[in-house]
Amino acid sequence: MMTKSKLFLSLFMAGAIVGSANAQSLKDAKAAIEAEQYDKAKDMLQNLVTKKPKDGESYFYLGQIYLINEKVDSAATIFNQGVTNAPKEKLNQIGLGIVDLEKGNAAEAEQKFTAATSTLGKKDYLPLYYVGRAYIDAPKPDYAKAIDYLTQARAKNQKDPDILVALGDAYSGIPNEASQAYVNYRDALNINPNLVRAHVGQAVIQRRAQAYDVALENLTEKATEYPNFGPIYRELAETQLQFAKTFPDNSDEEKAKYEAEIKKAVDYYKKYLEVTGDKSVEANVRYADFLVWGQQYDELKSVALQLSNVPGVDAKVYRYLGLIAVNQDGDFEKGVEYFDKLFAEADTSRLIDLDYLFAGFANIQTGKQDKGIPYLKKALEKNPEVMPEIGSAGMLAFQQGNYEVAAAILSVPAQQQGTDYYYEANYVLGNANFRSGVAKKDAATAAAGADSANVAPVDTASYMPYFRNALKVFDIIIKSNDQKVYDEYLAGALYLTGYVNISLDNVNPETPELCKGLFVPAFTQLTQLLKDKQLQGKELTEAERGYLVDAYNYIGYFHVTKEDYKSALASFEETVKIAPDDEFAKAYIEYLKS
Repeated sequence: MMTKSKLFLSLFMAGAIVGSANAQSLKDAKAAIEAEQYDKAKDMLQNLVTKKPKDGESYFYLGQIYLINEKVDSAATIFNQGVTNAPKEKLNQIGLGIVDLEKGNAAEAEQKFTAATSTLGKKDYLPLYYVGRAYIDAPKPDYAKAIDYLTQARAKNQKDPDILVALGDAYSGIPNEASQAYVNYRDALNINPNLVRAHVGQAVIQRRAQAYDVALENLTEKATEYPNFGPIYRELAETQLQFAKTFPDNSDEEKAKYEAEIKKAVDYYKKYLEVTGDKSVEANVRYADFLVWGQQYDELKSVALQLSNVPGVDAKVYRYLGLIAVNQDGDFEKGVEYFDKLFAEADTSRLIDLDYLFAGFANIQTGKQDKGIPYLKKALEKNPEVMPEIGSAGMLAFQQGNYEVAAAILSVPAQQQGTDYYYEANYVLGNANFRSGVAKKDAATAAAGADSANVAPVDTASYMPYFRNALKVFDIIIKSNDQKVYDEYLAGALYLTGYVNISLDNVNPETPELCKGLFVPAFTQLTQLLKDKQLQGKELTEAERGYLVDAYNYIGYFHVTKEDYKSALASFEETVKIAPDDEFAKAYIEYLKS
């Protein structure tokens, strides 16, 4: 039987063992951060802050964890606690400056950085290092300022390879400075050959040069050499994803290959989570962010549904649910609901181009154009590279016969003069407006009882704006001197302009005297354009031959209404040269010759 004294001794020893196991140092916490074991590092730092509240450095690194998890306000709270408890520690003042950078307040950040670094001791270099690091990692990086601060840090400490890695990262972000970046990574490895971050940095240079295969080969080699260093797998995932996005996905075969490459990226990210051992909600949020970037909505749905059940989870969960609703489920009403929640709960500085892009699509699809169009413009403002997605969505809506949706979406690229999409967007936009106008006119005519004995006035206000908008955008094409426009869009724009004017004119065989011939100028210009093409030795397309048939027939019809039979006959004879079996032209020729 164990005596009281032995029991006390055993409990004391057990406590000592547990205590020593839990008494991780700041060095351990920093190593965990380096390995991107953020949840582990967070636990260590919270423990250190509790046990040593006067140690200001621990607050700074704990605040860094919150910044990594995009909890900027929480980070600010931690940094302020650090300033209060350890006012002489400059790092927490730097932390507050980083918070300003994250919120887009660059001037306020610089003021805090200057104040924190102006009275440093001779060997006090870490504040300078972390300011440099902040400018590299900021939402809008300032690599020149980063290099300035890092150079000052380097002057104070020649032996810390992390400074050289940061300099490499800064130079890597500047066009045409890859060689200088490589030199810094090399010098860091000369100090510490096992500094994996430097090896990774060299691979990232290759990734930025779009040498994805070389970058992947080097990263894979380093993963074999350092299999327990999680960040390598994240870099592999991000590099593999960028590589996959270079693959076309038009045919079924191409899509299968594209998806196989994307799967490799997702598998690398899963390996990253496995190696870091981070199973926290925040880690899953970062994984969801990766899936958003890769547009892997099946996997995203699984992750997002788990996150949505976590109390107080990051508002970004509404981004995930909104993207799934729009892209996977086609539930645009739900998409609007989720994006509205995201915009209401998330800080504006945390919103990304995809939030505005898909909120725009969802609102337009549900008839809320006044909200949707400004969202699309905002997405384009944040990232001009979303233009192809906007254009493709507009074209798809047009092909599906959703002409009002197509017109709303395409109205955005149609305003971006000087871009590759400008004229094509205007052409399809005009066509979409024309078709919407025709549908509205037919509906208004039916509503007025035009087919009954009691004919009410037709509500022209319901369709006239569509026709006017169509003419406006077609006019942009017609007046252009661009050779590509001449070759690809001018004939179609003239043809459709003629047809819009037919809808605006009184083209009715029962009242020929009311026909104004609004369509004649466009059709006349069209016939001349296509004649010129033939004179240039160019073969007309089947569509262009159809354009000519309709143009000559309508011009001939107008001359008939004005009793200019000679001109009418000449026009119809032009028709039968192209389409000898055209019944409309043949009937009028027979009538006119009789």
